[in-house]
Formats: sequence, structure tokens, C-alpha cells
Amino acid sequence: MITIRRAAERGHANHGWLDTWHSFSFDSYYDPAHLQFGPLRVLNEDFVAPGAGFPPHPHRDMEIITIVLEGAVAHRDSTGGEGVTRAGDVQVMTAGKGVVHSEYNPSDGERLHLLQIWILPDARGRTPRYDQKAFPAEARRNALLPVVAGSDTNGALRIHQDVTLYASELDAGKSVTHTLAPGRRAYVFVSKGGVAVNGQALGQSDAVAIEGETMLEIRGAAPSEVLLIDLP
Repeated sequence: MITIRRAAERGHANHGWLDTWHSFSFDSYYDPAHLQFGPLRVLNEDFVAPGAGFPPHPHRDMEIITIVLEGAVAHRDSTGGEGVTRAGDVQVMTAGKGVVHSEYNPSDGERLHLLQIWILPDARGRTPRYDQKAFPAEARRNALLPVVAGSDTNGALRIHQDVTLYASELDAGKSVTHTLAPGRRAYVFVSKGGVAVNGQALGQSDAVAIEGETMLEIRGAAPSEVLLIDLP
């Protein structure tokens, strides 16, 4: 079963400095039909104005993934973790037993465009941890590159859940395939361009939730960037 989630159907809030779209219920947006998908709890697409950002705030018992699409995000947290994550980079944070962090756009003139993904962990009370990594564009061109995983997977960043997040950049007319093991599901999000997933056409910021399928084909209708999350 393939369930399409169009970009315009998502929750939306514009706070001036932050223009944000919610694929799942978040903050003041509540939709009982879109609470979570397996352990995938949050997928927000955020646009952050230059010099603005999220002031220090707490989290706990969540695996938080940040994927920068345009610009850069500066991170600082109570464990001593800090760094600047740029377009093409991926950041992960285990909130675990509790962490306070801030995220802001360090640019004076460039808007920050990012995806914020929250995954429910496999256990509560983990030790907080921060990590980030740059993944070369050529490694994900017309391929599915694992960038976040619950196990050692070709250099992917680690999280505490049996989830693998793949990134791909597709040329028009090129495709990638992915096999889902029995009992697994997938969520595909189009961050740029347009693709067809098992023949279903998706535009930019559209997504599909996939259950009961064994094989996925993602074909670029234009130069595109997609994320595929394989989860229980």
C-alpha cells in the first residue's frame, strides 16, 4: 500500500523568522491521521531567516536528525557538542536522558532550508550524544546512500533504532531500487525536483508512506533529491 502525502496537505506555521511545514502532528498542529509512522515521529521542513534560529531548549528520549538542504546550521548543546552543518551534511543527536541545545542560521544573508527528523529510540535514558558528517554528492548520485542507521552501515551516522535513512540525487530518467524485508515499511520524501515511486508521481516536498510492498523503484522525472527511510 502506498499512501501519498502532498506537500500542501501538511501542517503549516509561519512565525516570521521560521516558516515550517509538518508532515506529522507537531506543536499546535494536530492531525489524528498523521501522528507518526512506526518510530518516525517528526518530519519538519523548516526555512529559517538569516541570523535567526531556535534558542536553547530541552529534549529527551528522541533521536534527532538534521539534514541541511540549503545554507548552514550552527549547533550547540549541553554535552559540549557543537558544529556547523552545511548543505549536503547530516547531523544526529541522541537526546536520551536529557539535553539542551540551540540551532541557528549563522548567515547574515542566506536563508537556511533544512529537514528535522525525529525517531523514537529503542530504549529510554540513553546517554546524550552529538555527531555530524559530510557525505559527498557523488556517493549518492543515482544511488541510495545510507547516511543514518541503527547499525554500522557503510559509514552512516549511528542512532538508537532499527532505522536506515538513505539519501539519493537522481538525474532525470535514472532510477534506484530498494528491497523491503518482510514486516518493514518505508517513507520517501522528495526534497527537490520530482520522482515516481512505483509509478506514483511526486513533486517537491511530497512524500509517500509505504507498507506491504517488497520492492520500491524511485525514478527521477527531473534532477531530484530524495530521502528514503526504511523502518519497522
